[in-house]
Amino acid sequence: MMDLVFSIVRTLVVSFAAGMLLPAAFAYGQENQSPLRLEKEIALAGVEGRIDHFSVDAPGKRIFIAALGNGTVEVVDLAKGERTAEIRGLKEPQGLYYDEVTSRLYVASAGDGTLRIYEGKDLTLRSTLEFGDDADNVRYDEKTGQIWVGYGSGGLAVAAEGKKAAEIPLGSHPESFQLEHSGSRVFVNVPKEFGVAVVDRTKHAVISKWGLGRTFANYPMALDERDGRLFVGCRLPARLVILDTNSGQVVAKLPSVGDSDDVFYDADRRSLYVIGGEGAVDIFRQRDPEHYERLARIPTASGARTGLFVPAWGRLYVAVPHRGTSTAKLLVYRLNSEAP
Repeated sequence: MMDLVFSIVRTLVVSFAAGMLLPAAFAYGQENQSPLRLEKEIALAGVEGRIDHFSVDAPGKRIFIAALGNGTVEVVDLAKGERTAEIRGLKEPQGLYYDEVTSRLYVASAGDGTLRIYEGKDLTLRSTLEFGDDADNVRYDEKTGQIWVGYGSGGLAVAAEGKKAAEIPLGSHPESFQLEHSGSRVFVNVPKEFGVAVVDRTKHAVISKWGLGRTFANYPMALDERDGRLFVGCRLPARLVILDTNSGQVVAKLPSVGDSDDVFYDADRRSLYVIGGEGAVDIFRQRDPEHYERLARIPTASGARTGLFVPAWGRLYVAVPHRGTSTAKLLVYRLNSEAP
């Protein structure tokens, strides 16, 4: 009888231990299969306040970071793995674009509504364009060589040859926007209008407005032009909303990281990276244009909600602001599918 009791107890203990170990083993396997791996951290000592958007100088292996709260643009040399320069004295820099053809850096600042144009090599100021107030996101039109800027209480402006060429009213302040390469449309997040404005950039006019199906506070945006899909990051509630760019209809809504401010579409890997100030990056797989699934949630840091994905390098860069005893820094993540 005692042998039987001992056998039963031993079986229960082994089963309990296995039950405890299996989740741990599963978690370990999941961690090793994570799509992103933290490769390095680059200190941004002395940078205070909110950090906004990025741009990249691919030939020069430099990242430009708009340190909005610090009034600077931080220049990080990726080959050296350190910050090597700063542009100071700016008033809330937000949007950046580095033009590799002309080696010029465009900096949009909210505090004074300007677009400043710098020589990319030595960072000397070339010219300044006035937009009134709250200059924000910056985009480049490959077809025309024009620079597009979202600004003010509601408009897009077009700059060409160092001068303002056109303005398109939107009704309220625009957030992220994307330009079609094969068409003439611009898709614009307009949170206070509760949706997306569609602009014809040849007519310089709004031609349509799309709702987001009771999902609000839409800030970041990415575009899959090949499949006709627009990805919109919303904060109320925290969702990634997928729209059909042919019809404007909502295709899917996916629960996502809170306080999102950047989203990137990786066409080669059919993946999406959503960066949120809640303290994580959500990674979604596009099984096909109609179906999506979340692959992983990678923890970052509280307030880290902006970054940059560079497809050619297989790297995702995430900015971490100074919080408590932790100084500001740049997190460099490598896709696990990439060779070192």
